Amino acid sequence: MKIIVAEHAGFCFGVTKAVETVYEQIGKKSNLYTYGPIIHNESVVADLERKNVKVVNTPQELAEIRNGTIVIRSHGVSRSVYNQIKSQGLECVDATCPFVKRIHTIVDEESANGKTIIVIGNPTHPEVEGIVGWTNGPVFVIETPEEAQKFKVSADTEICLVSQTTYNYNKFKDTVEIFKQKGYNINIVNTICSATEERQTEADRIAGEVDAMIVIGGAHSSNTRKLYEICSQKCAYTYFIQTVDDLPGEFPQEVKTVGITAGASTPKNIIEEVQTYVRTKSDI
Repeated sequence: MKIIVAEHAGFCFGVTKAVETVYEQIGKKSNLYTYGPIIHNESVVADLERKNVKVVNTPQELAEIRNGTIVIRSHGVSRSVYNQIKSQGLECVDATCPFVKRIHTIVDEESANGKTIIVIGNPTHPEVEGIVGWTNGPVFVIETPEEAQKFKVSADTEICLVSQTTYNYNKFKDTVEIFKQKGYNINIVNTICSATEERQTEADRIAGEVDAMIVIGGAHSSNTRKLYEICSQKCAYTYFIQTVDDLPGEFPQEVKTVGITAGASTPKNIIEEVQTYVRTKSDI
């Protein structure tokens, strides 16, 4: 059985920075917290918990902390969360992905200049919630091209459109085209990060060349789910797994070539374990 492993698989720059940042604080700071899971990977979060790094999930939980250090997750947070950390006298260590930070700056400045903000992405994803929290006026979150078709504002509305960094690039292009056809006065900023584009393009290519495709990542990882959507359109046997334990005992008999890719929050060791498992099957 032939195995093709994606070159762009596993931790991206922003995730690497966030994970390294929180591990660097262990032992240096007492009462160490992350605001939300540092990344969407259960094994990493569990390891941090074993090292007494606690997760704060809401402003209400944050309000209960009297002293300590808060590490901002890679997805970023709203302006109000930063203000709350400061007002409570807590130390803040910011591990927000630089690509997400750039979006915060864009929507802050553009909305302050009177523009309506449109964010293309999942409205319940923490990254999108954080982006929305940096706007200074009207803001809309559009998740699908179908929602874009139904969207209406007055013709003279000035709009700035940005995207969640891990949004499906092809869907983004389709959505942008819909807004262009509506004739709005719109400034479109493609804020899908380059690593996401590379990962999705490569996954699409590999999925078209193999009999089975394995996509590794956390259950709540948006970018991994996008990879699964892309691969499953090209490859009938596409598996979305978190660890090697989620793989089937045997692959279908007709599977001779297997592709492997992984989301931006997937540690290298898990990818290697999956590779080893598949090789073991191919040797039988």
